[in-house]
Amino acid sequence: MLSYINIQGSPHEVGRQLGEFGAPGVHAFLLTSPDWAYITSFKHDPDLMEMKTRVQQHFPAIWEEIQGLAKGLELDETDVFLWNCRGDIWAMSKDGCTTVQYPQTAQRTERRICHNEDGYPEFNGYCAMARCQVNNSPAFTSFVYPASIPGHTFAVTQTGLAMAVNNLRARHVAGGIPRMVLTRALLNQASLEQAVELLQTLPRAGGFHISLAHTNSPHLLSIEFFSSACSVKSITADQVHANHAIHDETFNYPQIITGSSGWRQLRGQQMLAKGVGHPLEILADQTHPQFPVYRKQINDSDHENTLATADMQIGPQGVQWQVYDGAWPTKPIYVFKDADLVSSNI
Repeated sequence: MLSYINIQGSPHEVGRQLGEFGAPGVHAFLLTSPDWAYITSFKHDPDLMEMKTRVQQHFPAIWEEIQGLAKGLELDETDVFLWNCRGDIWAMSKDGCTTVQYPQTAQRTERRICHNEDGYPEFNGYCAMARCQVNNSPAFTSFVYPASIPGHTFAVTQTGLAMAVNNLRARHVAGGIPRMVLTRALLNQASLEQAVELLQTLPRAGGFHISLAHTNSPHLLSIEFFSSACSVKSITADQVHANHAIHDETFNYPQIITGSSGWRQLRGQQMLAKGVGHPLEILADQTHPQFPVYRKQINDSDHENTLATADMQIGPQGVQWQVYDGAWPTKPIYVFKDADLVSSNI
């Protein structure tokens, strides 16, 4: 089952606790995987050293989290940093995901972000919903993988920011700030405007798609960024987003579109066009035998499985959200209000 953990302290202490939680999964699977061997082979790559320097310069507290993460995992600090740069190093890293985005309308006062978190099948049972409070900063709750800092999956902050992140398989990467560090930094931002400014002004390495909303804003943003492009759209109609760039400004950026990502995008759009009744119905769809939206096959074409599903409703009174550990319709295993756990069915 998907665990729930509550951690707090200094950046290093929060990282250490995340590392201690993730250590069983890392030692059971990750350290013997060819992916770990490939990623950590870049230890002396000058671009990666430039990325490390930029993190230390722009986000020293996040660097301390990474150091603490390595401590808790009992692994080499540079290896753990490289693993948190995996999508910047390797376009085919195992981070997929599908997101459904419902904006505010005349008939609908809330915005809605629904998200399938797709990752390594071997991490099933080793992940968690983590409520983190760093020093006296506002808390956030995020889905976390073993050996990874929070923020590159789905998360909600105590100050009302809600986000879900999809992988973009960029073919061109620069020596900027790793994408997972940028999305971790978003969890420290108090508003949509601050979050967008951070992504647009800082040097970027790899690419992500982000669905972003805040309780104090009527907007629901769709953001696609690469090293040399950052497209920000305010969504005005129901949309779906798999893990490849689709904005006019970015869809021609050199990227890999897998068969799974391409079909999930098409299938989601088809279901929206037919007037699907519930956004989670899209995320539970398994119509295509090879490229389903909800992914549980042992032989998945991208070697990814759906590890959790989130349904976030963002309104003026806060973010109400639920996390599922199975295809809808099922009962949520966790219910949250902003960053706080309200109830659990585990």
